[in-house]
Amino acid sequence: MTRFPLGRLALALSLFVPLAAAADGVRIRNDAGDPAATIFPSDRFTVRDWSNTTFRRVALPLPDCAVRPSDCADIAVINTLDGFSTQPRFTVPFTGDIDPATVNSSTVYLLNLGDTLTMRGVGRKIGINQVLWDPATKTLAFESDELLQEHSRYVLIVTDGVRDSRGRRIQAARDDDDDERGARGRDNAEYRRDLRDAKRHGERGRDRVVAASLFTTQSATADLAKISRQIKASTPAPVDFMAGTDAAVAVRSVFPLAQVQGIQFARQIGAAPSFSTGFLATPALGVVPGSVAQIAYGKFRSPDYQTAQKYIPATGTLNGQPQPQGSNELTLQLFVPAGAKPAGGWPVAIFGHGFTDSMYGAPWAVASVFASRGIATLAINVVGHGGGPLGTLTVLRSGATPVVVNAGGRGFDQDGNGTIDSTEGVNAAPPRTVIGSRDGLRQTVVDLMQLVREVEVGMDVDGDGTPDLDAQRIYYAGQSFGGIYGTIFLGVEPSLKAGVPNVPGGSITEIARLGAFRPLTGIALISRLPSLINVTPNPSGIEFNENMPLRNEPPRINNVAGAMAIQQLLDRNEWVQQSGNPVSYAERIRKNPLPGHAAKPVLIQFAKGDVTVPNPTSTAIIRAGDLADRAVYFRNDLAVAADPTVPKNPHTFLTNIGAAGTAPYAVGAQQQIAVFFATHGTTVIDPDGAGPFFEVPISLPLPEGLNYLP
Repeated sequence: MTRFPLGRLALALSLFVPLAAAADGVRIRNDAGDPAATIFPSDRFTVRDWSNTTFRRVALPLPDCAVRPSDCADIAVINTLDGFSTQPRFTVPFTGDIDPATVNSSTVYLLNLGDTLTMRGVGRKIGINQVLWDPATKTLAFESDELLQEHSRYVLIVTDGVRDSRGRRIQAARDDDDDERGARGRDNAEYRRDLRDAKRHGERGRDRVVAASLFTTQSATADLAKISRQIKASTPAPVDFMAGTDAAVAVRSVFPLAQVQGIQFARQIGAAPSFSTGFLATPALGVVPGSVAQIAYGKFRSPDYQTAQKYIPATGTLNGQPQPQGSNELTLQLFVPAGAKPAGGWPVAIFGHGFTDSMYGAPWAVASVFASRGIATLAINVVGHGGGPLGTLTVLRSGATPVVVNAGGRGFDQDGNGTIDSTEGVNAAPPRTVIGSRDGLRQTVVDLMQLVREVEVGMDVDGDGTPDLDAQRIYYAGQSFGGIYGTIFLGVEPSLKAGVPNVPGGSITEIARLGAFRPLTGIALISRLPSLINVTPNPSGIEFNENMPLRNEPPRINNVAGAMAIQQLLDRNEWVQQSGNPVSYAERIRKNPLPGHAAKPVLIQFAKGDVTVPNPTSTAIIRAGDLADRAVYFRNDLAVAADPTVPKNPHTFLTNIGAAGTAPYAVGAQQQIAVFFATHGTTVIDPDGAGPFFEVPISLPLPEGLNYLP
């Protein structure tokens, strides 16, 4: 890659500069030491770090940690990042009231100054969206209209097309602000040139540029791209299918389905240990009768980049290398199709399960349809899922003794309360709670990349010395959480030939605040010191009101006390978690693949009015990846109107095979995936033919509202 000359890298100055003389009237505040009292983000809150692709590292000031310990813990993590969010929440403080109706993409906008290494994107203008005015603090907040490029410099332009509450043009910050005087004492030729060019661009119309802020976006995909190369350079030991025990003797854990009477899952749910037991859904393998021939379980080792506190340590995004902290033995589950094996082995679809689920859930619902098209289905458990590590499967066989297999549970009692919840261990432990599931998602992608490598070195299921899976025909599909980390996986794994994320969304922060997982956000808010819960009294104790507009809504006037603090926290969460956000990787699938990677055929399946992964979070992926022509939209509103037994929340439309009203949609969507993979990503069928229930592709515009059914 080409680097900037050193002169183009020198930005050692504060990054908010007034561009017009001050006059009486409302103006933009410019306190160089307080992020809340100047335009934010700004590279004035960074320091030089030559180990990073951005040549910067964030350096936010700390608050009083005795009073605001939660903020201090969050900022400690933020200050390890090499730049600002690629979907930032901008704040512009004023000295008086403005007319928010005058804030739009003509009066406030961004200019891309180019990738820090390649100058890619330079000159591109980006508008704004989700505008909010807070009269109490006289602060304007908004987001960029699109995801910004990673490790790139941007300038935010504010013009005097923004009017104050009396209709007068806003004024610039005063010329004697310390930022301007400090800049004169440093080498800032590049910075001043960039602002001069931006001012010229902004003054082509009637409006004059009155303020600008330069900032650099973070590197979001660097770690996983590096880990992908590390894994590809390795040659792991083959998968061990001698993973079962029969009377304490190791046996091959490959079972003809015809001989399986049932599989009992003893899931570890307590540290004591304690277990819950039940039978796996073997009847689901008969959706297409006779399509599945065998169920197999194997063991392999995967490098573990997480510490015991479930985070991946930061390394320099330019010249650093993520280092494994150890390795984990993982259990895989494989469904082998019936019939004659192709000469090169079975094509294989890795299927990713959802949040709170395990590989003993959703993969079972799709395996039969996939097998009917000659495609094997392979699955593992997500980090923190599947119960504790002592869980077992007991395979009951006709005419033979039972075989016990370790169930591959990846949860543990992280909070020390004696129980192991369905997702316990996927999130980072305190004090790094702002990381959330970011590194659990990334580690899961690492494990999937290792699984691909296992297929590539040869996966001998039956022990005859030849590979049984085709290393040239590896595909990916996943539901919900599986669609989320699956989008990341598709962006960084070069060996995948096609993929279908089902009901994916991003960011996790937005999914939680907008949908069915909203109580988790409330719990996080009340757990902070000080608490950010702002709806009191309320029976649950975790109700909150962040008062944030959706995309394309008119400017909103905030009248909710405490909402701005919640908005800031949500923005910080999203900022820290961008490297585990599928939106960050969407463009890597087709629009802008990583160096050496080919564009991949892909479909994005999602449903109108999804309450679990709300529509605006799915469209964020589609917009970031320029994938509207690949989006398949299930019209659950029409399905419910045709049959009231269909659930109003369509989140599980792909796997809901157990009810007469939903099974046709599930099987149809599965057939779409299976045909897509069977034809190497070249054929896209409409699951209901000429019916109205699937739009293939979606009819534009994209649905940016929630669309929940009453």
